[in-house]
Amino acid sequence: MGVFRKQASPPEEKDSKSSLGLRLNVFFFSTFVIFCVIIIRLAVIQFVEGPTLTEVETSRDTKSVPLASIRGGIRAAAGEQIAYSTSVQTLYVTLTKEYTAKALDKETGISSLKPEARANAYALANNLVAKFNEYGDPNGEKLTVNEVINSLDLYFKKYSGYMARKIKSGLTTKEIAYFMEHKSEFPGLEIVEEGVRHYDKDTVAVQTVGYIKPFKSSNTLNIYKNIQSAMKKIGADPGLNYKDDEFVGFDGLELQYQRELRGKNGYQVISVNPQNMAEKVEEVVPPVKGNDIWMTIDKNVQLKTEQAITEQINWLHRNSVQGKTHPDAKTGYAVAMEVDTGNIVAMASMPDYDTNVWTAEKLDSDTWNKIMGNYQNGTITPYSSGLSGHGFGSTVLLGSTIKPLTVLIGLNEGFFSTSYTYTDRGIAYFGKDDKSSVRNSSGHVYGPMRPAKAIEDSSNVFMVDMIGKKLYEKYKGEGINIWDKYMKEFGLGVSTQSGLPNEYLGQINYTDTKAAGSAQAALVYASFGQQGRYTVLQLAQYASTLANEGVRIKPQLVSKITDSSGKVVKKFEREVLDEVTTFDKSYWREIKKGMNSKVSAFADFPYDFARKTGTSQQLGKGQLRDNGVFIAFAPRNNPKLAVAVVIPEGGFGSNSAAPVARKIFDAYDWEYGLDGVPKKSLKTANSNDGAASGDSADNTPATN
Repeated sequence: MGVFRKQASPPEEKDSKSSLGLRLNVFFFSTFVIFCVIIIRLAVIQFVEGPTLTEVETSRDTKSVPLASIRGGIRAAAGEQIAYSTSVQTLYVTLTKEYTAKALDKETGISSLKPEARANAYALANNLVAKFNEYGDPNGEKLTVNEVINSLDLYFKKYSGYMARKIKSGLTTKEIAYFMEHKSEFPGLEIVEEGVRHYDKDTVAVQTVGYIKPFKSSNTLNIYKNIQSAMKKIGADPGLNYKDDEFVGFDGLELQYQRELRGKNGYQVISVNPQNMAEKVEEVVPPVKGNDIWMTIDKNVQLKTEQAITEQINWLHRNSVQGKTHPDAKTGYAVAMEVDTGNIVAMASMPDYDTNVWTAEKLDSDTWNKIMGNYQNGTITPYSSGLSGHGFGSTVLLGSTIKPLTVLIGLNEGFFSTSYTYTDRGIAYFGKDDKSSVRNSSGHVYGPMRPAKAIEDSSNVFMVDMIGKKLYEKYKGEGINIWDKYMKEFGLGVSTQSGLPNEYLGQINYTDTKAAGSAQAALVYASFGQQGRYTVLQLAQYASTLANEGVRIKPQLVSKITDSSGKVVKKFEREVLDEVTTFDKSYWREIKKGMNSKVSAFADFPYDFARKTGTSQQLGKGQLRDNGVFIAFAPRNNPKLAVAVVIPEGGFGSNSAAPVARKIFDAYDWEYGLDGVPKKSLKTANSNDGAASGDSADNTPATN
């Protein structure tokens, strides 16, 4: 029989439970120990090693220090250097702690250099001065120890601690060789290539070229305000940073093409310590040289233009015109613009000055007093290069130079035809009950005339009766806006789009009907050139638009931009701004026929050309003074060049401004040819022919 027995539990079960408990206890204990170690370690890091680690981390901070690029040049049309930079070697010192260690005075709370740091700094300064004297230019300016100490800026008044200090520029080859060989003896010393700006001593179009100033003193201009803001942004490209002592464009083409001329700065990445002092140069990115700007201005034509203005002003002082001399004619302005391309071949604002004064060590008060009246471009601003005897600027009333456009407006509005005959009686009446009147210059009565003759004889009364009054009759007060539309289509009262900074748009008086007396009066005075003041560049563009029969083109001052290797990176072509298509061809023939003023200065001029003299009057010390104005383009039927000249207080335009224009046309004809054939090439060919025949005789062997 079977017997049932209860099975006993395995003997290992009790031991297994004991082992599991032990392991859990060991795990929890180990975890506790690990956490204790971590907490203790964190406490040590925070309270014991924290300051040391912070200093180590801070010492890994880096700063970017700009390295200035060499500024590109500005060249005349044929490649002559008008503004250019030459390379010089400059010695910089980056301060190390041995020169800047400071001690805190517990009583005053003021820190000062430790004696040993001060001694090191003066030892460095003495050593540098000694080597400058030994290896430098014996005829150059001598630096003193105190000047070197000031340049080191030991108390960081001008520069951060990590910034390199400029000590001396223009090192000689001997100085460079010595300091490079003994660089280890001068901690923090670097020799850097930099550019020094120069301007042509012939003073070529100086106000158009412009000038430069240090970046730190250029924050009045928006372009540099924006750059300063961009430099403060985290992560900004360090190559775009500017140095405080870096020269930047401040006016003219130097400012207009600042980015192209500047190139791109290089930079050093420098590690600094907690005191913001340089520790090590981590990386060096070299600068990129700026591009060259090629002007459309021809140096020879420009110099002839400047000379012509100066000579004409002197002539007006000595010679009687219309019964008197003109000693108050002290300034003159001229612009010559190619009709087909828009290229400005001459832009003169006289008197001018030597732009090199801006790159001197400092601009003293005597120098500033000499140039303050003539450093701005009078062909685009009303501030001008000086003032006439009664304080007149360069933007004067148009005078009779407006009359070709006035007649065009009358023809286009249908007030008369090209064959219409008007009888000039020497006076025109307007206003309520015709109580106001306008007379011709010198009281002339011209009798019967057609529109072209009205322009040629410069009839004020034709303009008043046939255009000014009729605009009011047709449009009433709206006639002002109609007139304004025509003016702006021809570039009068709007930007020429030249791109030059600070360009003035002109002073429009005809919209101030209250000052004129009425809307009709404003139109009457505007019709013969007494209601608008415009720049000489606007006058040249206006003359070019007449020559182009209503096509207004942009004045071009730059033909191309090239990089440092001479490769063309950008070219500028003819650019049309506006085109008036409402004028019939017969209207253009009529006004060009009328632009035939009698001008003695052009008596032997070999080309048929269109011209209009102007004499605008301006009040000076209670008396009306005459400003000379002249516009012209040549040849008449195949225009190549348009010219505008203004001589404030020069008297009649035919006697003051026209002679300057003649010399400009002659200079252009010589260099380029108003008929497409440069006259200098003909003279060269004739000279060569003569030389060839002469050589035959001169080279005959001598006999004894």
